[in-house]
Amino acid sequence: MSDATAPWLIVGLGNPGPEYAANRHNVGFMVADLLAERIGGKFKRAQKAQAQVVEGRIGPPGPLSRRVVLAKPMSYMNLSGGPVSALRDFYKVPTDHVVAVHDELDVDFGVLRLKLGGGDNGHNGLKSMTKAMGADYHRVRFGIGRPPGRMQVADFVLKDFSSAERKELAFLVDRSADAVECLLAEGLERAQSAYNS
Repeated sequence: MSDATAPWLIVGLGNPGPEYAANRHNVGFMVADLLAERIGGKFKRAQKAQAQVVEGRIGPPGPLSRRVVLAKPMSYMNLSGGPVSALRDFYKVPTDHVVAVHDELDVDFGVLRLKLGGGDNGHNGLKSMTKAMGADYHRVRFGIGRPPGRMQVADFVLKDFSSAERKELAFLVDRSADAVECLLAEGLERAQSAYNS
């Protein structure tokens, strides 16, 4: 494992542009926005990558405080790997200090799962990240469930959350941000036992 003082790169996956803002595929951006709000930062254009970033610290003051770079790639989902690996290199972040927050079809809506490494489950953002830097990064998987009936996956992920889902969305985004903070402060096992529902 890497140096405990190394910074963390928290990547919310999504698509840029207002037409995508409320899509299921953009829940990673929603969590990143909330984390930025919590640390009192505003996203601005990154110097070295096609992304928006906020730098700051997460966690209580003292030994559990972690230096973080929050990022939203501005490259569209299927090209996320380029901006993420550029940011990782620029900020000298070990790959196991990279956290991707993303929507997950194979997890029911309302369920959260944290893990380190693994496959991409057909998720284009993860596929691009893994191709760019290997699979040994953390994932915070926000369950969106499978599309109903015969709806195509691409249509489902690029639709906004349903009105029933929206009633719970703010709570679930908040819980996902808590899970990221717990992962950084207390490690994967603690975060999994607290948040893997």
